Amino acid sequence: MAKDAPGMRGIRSRNESGPLREKRGDTHVETVEKAYGLNFGVRGDMHLDTLLRKTAMDSLHDLVQSAFGNKNA
Repeated sequence: MAKDAPGMRGIRSRNESGPLREKRGDTHVETVEKAYGLNFGVRGDMHLDTLLRKTAMDSLHDLVQSAFGNKNA
């Protein structure tokens, strides 16, 4: 797998055809919060796909770019 370009946030690898691979839905939210320096204001053991569904977001990128990721604990 190719490594990310310089300046990209987080550790995201690319699949063999080039596009970034999707983050697994069973990733804990706490892992994403630590990687991106955000606080989503939910339990850390919640799965990413559950949070995306609850916030009506389509992707991790949308979630990270939204104001939702700036909640204080």
